[in-house]
Amino acid sequence: MRILRCMAFILLAVGCAAGESSSEQASGCCEVTLTATVPENTGTLYLSGNRPELGPWDPDGLAMEGTGTRRTARLTVPPGTDFEYKFTLGSWDREAVGPSGMIMPNFHLRVDGDVESAHEIGDFSRDTEAYMEDWQGSGVLGTLVYWPDFPSDVLGLARHVEIWLPPGYEERPELRYPVLYMSDGQNLFDPRIANTGVDWGVDEAVMRLVEKGVMPPIIVVGAWSTEARGREYSPWHGGPDYARFLTDELMPRVDAEFRTLSGPGNTAVMGSSMGGLLSFYLVTNHPDMFGSCGCESTHFALSESLVKRYLRGVETPADPDTVPFVVRDIEAGLEAPEGARYFFAYGTRGLDAHYGPPHQVIRDWLLAQGLTEGTDFVVREYEGADHNETSWRARIDDDLAFMFGGKEPE
Repeated sequence: MRILRCMAFILLAVGCAAGESSSEQASGCCEVTLTATVPENTGTLYLSGNRPELGPWDPDGLAMEGTGTRRTARLTVPPGTDFEYKFTLGSWDREAVGPSGMIMPNFHLRVDGDVESAHEIGDFSRDTEAYMEDWQGSGVLGTLVYWPDFPSDVLGLARHVEIWLPPGYEERPELRYPVLYMSDGQNLFDPRIANTGVDWGVDEAVMRLVEKGVMPPIIVVGAWSTEARGREYSPWHGGPDYARFLTDELMPRVDAEFRTLSGPGNTAVMGSSMGGLLSFYLVTNHPDMFGSCGCESTHFALSESLVKRYLRGVETPADPDTVPFVVRDIEAGLEAPEGARYFFAYGTRGLDAHYGPPHQVIRDWLLAQGLTEGTDFVVREYEGADHNETSWRARIDDDLAFMFGGKEPE
């Protein structure tokens, strides 16, 4: 227990390093001045980014100054800041796009002094529905079926859901398929929709591994995130309700309309950051439904203190605990269910650079539970990888090989 509590202080440092707001950070150097040239008659232009004063990552984080074709935003950040940002018209449906018509990846600035950066914006992404109707234009392998505004009595918020069917699904009506449920569904298949302009390439990854004989073809179901993402994905807040949404509302319809294989041995779940926490929770607490998970850059640092800073609409104590929720659960006797299989991955850059200690906590807990590393679980660090879709796309083959190939990837 003493070791876990010591690790909790390390995990608290993760939150501070990840950009938590403080008066010290707001003082002194450095001023960042961003200018953007936009088309005539463009409405209010917003700056979104990884700074606390921008949400972080609220699509309408800061309204830029100006009403003509030139817009300006100024922020004061501490020296050494790695600043990532994007431009929108106030929602993720209307992001700035590049000359190709694709959403542009995050812009990056390393801030060691006052800095100015200018950008040319030629257009903005279309409404999401237009891309959904033109799903073939994404270049996806296989078929995408969209269920727009899928309702949920449990969560109270509708969300888009997409179902990916592998090539050959229609031609082989006798076959049934394992299913992978993924969070942040908007980022999985179509770079025109993906939040950072980079999709996970799930379709290409699955087919690569199928062609190599590593895994069978599968069906992938992606439920899009909403403005309540943080609360819905947190196991200690909306996670139990999200589990009911999956098991009572979404999964029955998927099983009714598509040729799925049921049971935990044929059903996996995957997500990144808060979505990694959700995936960990689902396998640990609903082993009768989900047998394995892929947890990318899992934010095990989450605590009452971080919730108070970042999760809107969630009540927290006046004096929030800094010990991560998962550490408290382990101390209280959390058990890994028999047969559960976990794949954890994180990088060495950005927010992920602080994820080694928390993942060691998880490794020690799983070993103490009697699980075998390499067979029942994998904890892997990827040198040079960051906390973003580009990094998750680069290693998704390893998650899939473990979940559906039954072995530790090379």
